[in-house]
Amino acid sequence: MGGTVGRWLTGWRVYSQVADRVRERITVGVYPAGAYLPSETALGVEFGVARNTVRRALRVLVEEGIVVTVPSKGRLVLREEVRHVDREYLYQSIAAELRGRIASGELPPAGKVPSERDLRRHFAASRTTVRQALGLLEGEGLIVAVHGKGRFVRPDQERRIETSQDV
Repeated sequence: MGGTVGRWLTGWRVYSQVADRVRERITVGVYPAGAYLPSETALGVEFGVARNTVRRALRVLVEEGIVVTVPSKGRLVLREEVRHVDREYLYQSIAAELRGRIASGELPPAGKVPSERDLRRHFAASRTTVRQALGLLEGEGLIVAVHGKGRFVRPDQERRIETSQDV
């Protein structure tokens, strides 16, 4: 019985050590934001632990908001800024960032807005969340959708921003 207790205590420490090592690798950029972590099996082989131990360690990182589980894909490392955003309102943060890029000229009038796919990867967000953000900007008249081509900053956007600042 004493051996079993010792093993359980060791197991507790091991998953926490695995979580610490993966967290450290994320921090130093071995696993950069927007990239998927290696599979549970690969991490288990790398650290010499069981897949369940890895799964438990990754659950800690998900709960901390460092990574997000993407069904059928794996675990995606979140950008630092996204980690601190309330996930319920992520679409508003995405819209705010795009709005700022339009106002600064980084996304110029008539310029192409990043694709839904690119935005999903950049923000580690679902398709629905990205579409909510884009819909918000379309509703504000900042961007327009062109069927089969994508979304673009309205060509008259430069004039609209100057007019709103003059008021």
